[in-house]
Amino acid sequence: MASTLREQQFAFARHLRDPDQHPKPAGIEDRRMKVYRDLFFNSLQSQLASGFPVIRQTLDREVWLKLVRDFYADYRAQTPLFTEIAGEFVSYLQTRGDDPAWLAELAHYEWMETKLHLSDAPAPGHDSDGDLIEQTPVLSPLAMPLAYRWAVTHIGPESVPTAAPEQPTLLLLHRGADHRVRFMQLSPVTYRLLVSLSSNPWTGRKHLAVLAAEAGLAEGALLEPGRGMLEQFRRDGVVLGAAAAPAEGADVA
Repeated sequence: MASTLREQQFAFARHLRDPDQHPKPAGIEDRRMKVYRDLFFNSLQSQLASGFPVIRQTLDREVWLKLVRDFYADYRAQTPLFTEIAGEFVSYLQTRGDDPAWLAELAHYEWMETKLHLSDAPAPGHDSDGDLIEQTPVLSPLAMPLAYRWAVTHIGPESVPTAAPEQPTLLLLHRGADHRVRFMQLSPVTYRLLVSLSSNPWTGRKHLAVLAAEAGLAEGALLEPGRGMLEQFRRDGVVLGAAAAPAEGADVA
């Protein structure tokens, strides 16, 4: 009995996901199955349309609906949480090769906006007035440096690119105290600084020295402009402050 019920459930699910390839379970009239087919698909389509509004508006309706239907039929999500379906959709788009070349990156950008908006990540310990040069700057968990090949902030129904720009699009996404998510265009040096802050527990001085070395500059060449950038980030809430001074002998030089 249990195995029969399980097989019926799988047959039901296979038909809902891909009715063109899997017949409906025996004994259920198509009129009733259509109610379920429409309900499940429209629920998913509505969820994705609200999470990816720019993509939904930019793609032709039939192209959008086919994309959602392919995702529904072919992809096996790794989470049961409906609130994380946007991330699963992004992962799916990154595996496809026949979509517009900009599609996966635009989806990732829209997903990052949603993630920041919904994030409840706690702020790590920090001293709001700490020294951002001699101590370790603490990046807000609500700040994300992002890099894209395509100009994702400019793609839309009236601006569909046909070729990637020569320079990458470097962005900072940040959720402010008013709970609004904003983006800022970054220079390559500022982007590298933010990536370094998110990856390495160094003093501000070391971050700037490493960036200078990467650029072929003298060790202290970025110290003063870097100090200004860090202080501006602190005023904007992107940098929360500084962690406690590193223990004596730590590798921070």
